[in-house]
Amino acid sequence: MRGVDVVRRGPERVRVVPWRGDPAVAHVTPLGEAPPVTAAMVRHCCGVLAERGYHSVLTGALARREQQGFLEDGFAVHEELHLLAHDLDGLPEPPPLPGGVRLRRGHRWDRSRTLDVDRTAFPPFWRLDATGLEEALAATPQARYRVAAGREVVGYAVAGRAGPRGYLQRLAVEPGASGIGLGTALVVDALRWMQARQVERAVVNTQVANERALRLYLHLGFRLQPSGLAVLTRPLADHQPAR
Repeated sequence: MRGVDVVRRGPERVRVVPWRGDPAVAHVTPLGEAPPVTAAMVRHCCGVLAERGYHSVLTGALARREQQGFLEDGFAVHEELHLLAHDLDGLPEPPPLPGGVRLRRGHRWDRSRTLDVDRTAFPPFWRLDATGLEEALAATPQARYRVAAGREVVGYAVAGRAGPRGYLQRLAVEPGASGIGLGTALVVDALRWMQARQVERAVVNTQVANERALRLYLHLGFRLQPSGLAVLTRPLADHQPAR
């Protein structure tokens, strides 16, 4: 079974993990601060991955300035995402929840049910597995895992903080429990947690086709950013293994 790996070329580093546990598809994310990875690094990385038996590559969600090196090596846009930001001013009060449902800390024993909710809320490409949830929780130095639960978990959110920047990493509500304010409650809870920790700006992304999520974020004070994000992809059949 493949695990997490890091491909290096000089000071440039790219993190590699199998996409949703598929040993044929590599999921790559540039590591470190600016500048973005170069086309030479992308070519080197793809050569290494071809040598290791991967058949194709998917990137994480990249800003426009981060995409250039990948596009120069033959990557194409797989899916575009909206990027939204919130300056954490004028936050609404937490909405009342329906009887029997409350927000609480998410525990390890909640994760199986959390992933069930995630599967009902997202199309197959975007669904998290256990590794994906673990990565979302570990993506920032501080993280908050909250669930909306009555007799069982029906929604959850993962938020994170890295310095003055906050991230709404994941939000999902079971379709049968939508429309009763759980998504709003989870987002407000996350934003207030960030505000209490001196976060200056919170960001979130969502698929362009997810109009319901976009309406929710805009209603709660997020603003669309002029440059969105994109997930890029490339087959490796024509790529020479690294030497």
